[in-house]
Order: sequence, then C-alpha cells, then structure tokens
Amino acid sequence: MKGISKVIFIAIFLISTIATAQSDLLQSGPMVGYSTMKEVLLWAQTTKPAKVHFVYWDVEVPNTKLKTAQLTTQKENAYVARLIADVLEPGKQYNYELYINNKKVQRPYELKFETQALWQWRTDAPDFSFATGSCAYISEEKYDRPGQPYGGDYQIFEDIYKKKPQFFLWLGDNVYLREADWHSVSGINYRYTHTRSNPEMQAMLGSMHHYAIWDDHDYGPNDSDRSYHLKKETLKTFKNFFGNPNYIFDEGTSGFFQWADCDFFLLDNRYWRTPNNRSDIDEHDVLGQEQIEWMLDALANSHAPFKFIIMGGQFINPMKRFEKHENVAPKERYEIINAIEKLQIEGVVFITGDVHHTELSKLDRDGSYPLYDLTVSPLTSGVAGYDAEENPTQVDGTLVKERSYAKINVTGPRKDRSLTIKVYNSNGEEKWEYIINENALKFKTEKKGH
Repeated sequence: MKGISKVIFIAIFLISTIATAQSDLLQSGPMVGYSTMKEVLLWAQTTKPAKVHFVYWDVEVPNTKLKTAQLTTQKENAYVARLIADVLEPGKQYNYELYINNKKVQRPYELKFETQALWQWRTDAPDFSFATGSCAYISEEKYDRPGQPYGGDYQIFEDIYKKKPQFFLWLGDNVYLREADWHSVSGINYRYTHTRSNPEMQAMLGSMHHYAIWDDHDYGPNDSDRSYHLKKETLKTFKNFFGNPNYIFDEGTSGFFQWADCDFFLLDNRYWRTPNNRSDIDEHDVLGQEQIEWMLDALANSHAPFKFIIMGGQFINPMKRFEKHENVAPKERYEIINAIEKLQIEGVVFITGDVHHTELSKLDRDGSYPLYDLTVSPLTSGVAGYDAEENPTQVDGTLVKERSYAKINVTGPRKDRSLTIKVYNSNGEEKWEYIINENALKFKTEKKGH
C-alpha cells in the first residue's frame, strides 16, 4: 500500500507541477471578444513564445468538443494570441478551455461565451444586458507621479463579473499610457500588458464579451490629437489587445456591432482631432467629416429601436469646459444634432466617458424627442474634483462623484423596448436607476418617406 500511495503522490505532484508551469506561461486573459451568430473571438497573452489554442463546446452537448487553430505567440505582438471559434450555432451558450503548449491552463472561474440568437422573422428580439465604463487606471508606483496612488478600488471589476452582463463596453481611457510609455512601441505594449494583467479583471475578461473605443490616454498623452507621432503604433496595439469585430477605415478605431436588435456605433475622437492650439483654424474637428458621414449613413440605414453612439468625450453637455464637444468643436456638434433631426433618425442614445464622474444628460428639443447622453466614469482612476453640477442638461439625481459603472438592460417586446440604466459604485451599491422607452425616442410627426 505504501508503494501505491507513493505512486499516487508522485502523480499528483507531477500534475500540479505541469499545471503551475502552464499558468506561469499565461500573462493575462483569456478574454472573450466579439460575438456573432457563427463566430466568436478568443484572446490570450503569454509571458514568452508559446503555442496557444482553445477547446470549446456547447453546454448542452459537453461531450462534443471543438478546437480552434493553434498559433505561436511572438514578442513583436506582445505575445498575444487571437483565435476564432467558428464551428458554432446561433443562440447557444459555450464553455471553453485555454491550452498553452498543448496543456490546459486551469482558471478559478468559469470560462464561457455565447453566440447571438437568430431571432429575425421568428420571434421578438431577445432581452440582453451589458455593462459599461471608462477610465481604468492601474497604479504602478515606479512609473506613476509621486504622491497618493491615482488608481484604486479594483474590486469594481469583480463586481461587474458578479452582475453577469453579456458584454462589457469599454468607453476609452481603458489604459493610461505614462510618460515612460509615450515614445516607444515597447512602452506602449508594456502599459497595455500591465493593465490587462490586473488580477481583479481576469474573471470579467474570461466570462463575457468585450468591445471598446479609445480616448486620449490609451491613444497617447493627455489631451492628445492627430499630431501624436506614434498613433499608428497605438492603433496596432489597441487592435491587438481588444476584440472588436471590424474597423471601418484603414486608420482609426471606428467600428460597428449589433447585439440583438440594437446597433452600436463606435467612434474615434482622437485620430483625426484638430490640436487645441491651432488657433489659426476657425472650426476644429473631433471626429472629422469622413467619420461623421459614415456615422450618418449608418444611422440612416439602421432600424434599431436604440442606436447607441459611443465616443470618449461628452457630447450633449453644453458647457464650454475641458474637452466637451461643445467646447472643442461646436460646429461639428451642431451638425450632428441637426442631421439627426433633418434625417429623422429615431432612437439615438449617446454613451460617453472621460470626465471622471457619472451623470445622465438630457437635451430637450422642440418638436422632437430628447437626446440622452449617459456618461460613465471613472472605473478605477481618480474622481473629478471640479463642480460637476454645472451641467444644465443633467438629469436630477444622476450625478455620481465616485468610482462607478453602469449596467444596462434592454427588454420588452417589439415596438415597446425599454432601456433600464442602473449605476453602481465600486462596491456594487446601486446609486440610481433610469428607464427610457423606445417610444419616448420617436418624432412626434410621421417620418418622411415612410
């Protein structure tokens, strides 16, 4: 018996050693990227060159396991693996496993993803939920400014995981590039890697889908614009570390995705932005004309009850302060609002970040429906010290001056969909709730041409 016990002990020891070795090869993730009816992006980052693949299966058919392609991670792309699970059926729940060098990596939480449902011409659109927020600063003393750490309350990511949204929408400043990072590819990759490796973030990364825009701090220096000399490099890194399904232009991060019956327009407010100090230019750009034209084309072609316009800086707030759209590019702001009215585009809701407080803005318009702007900030960076009550479009009771995130539920039958917004602080305590019905975002007169 003693001999048998010794053999069992050795076997357990070897299995434990192998598992530890594989975990040591995992830098961050795995993470789930975009979801469609037929494919899902899976992501992981290793600590050095390694072979990576995923195994996945329909939770209802656990004995039928499928496998992605295998690739070897490389230093030039920060040892990131991006692989597609493409033997999928619509409307299914899947579990998955990560393999590094053909050995399974154990994670202390469930790894899962889902495909979007094929509901069109069959049923009402499915209900769904997503969470969102901006400004995720992960402190690192040797590279941070001296004094009190700027980042904190990382348990917010654990609470988002517990709330179980189907996807998370990153609203920019998802990474804070520091002075040591701005001028080299190595620095940019280092900072993205450091942020993505935050321990409290890992379960959230591996169990829900992720989409993202960027803002100045994950694009370049504070308040950066089209002049930033390494913008093509940060663009490569952004695309490497996030899992958006598409990019509309060869440059910039503009994109689009659909979840159930709702459309999401992901805008880039940095790549084409006019420098603030170009006083010789009368009208400054935040988005640029080409991006605006694409957005208006896509909005005009959308039949979604809610059309979410996602961008880094506040859009509705009319205060001429900091990097609000009205302060930087008022003509561009007016052009967009006027076009929504002229084209009679219904159901538009803005979701923004940047300002280090959370609030809901509502712009009432004569003869038209109100335009809402849900601003959610910050996740883990510092909270704004200025007077945020100055916003004349702020909905009473929605100002939150602490670290927070929002969870949004889209529910209800066809032609009567509702948007329920709940904001939580970093400890998961609900701060406020607000409901918007799709019929409140329609024109009072019949749409022209319909």
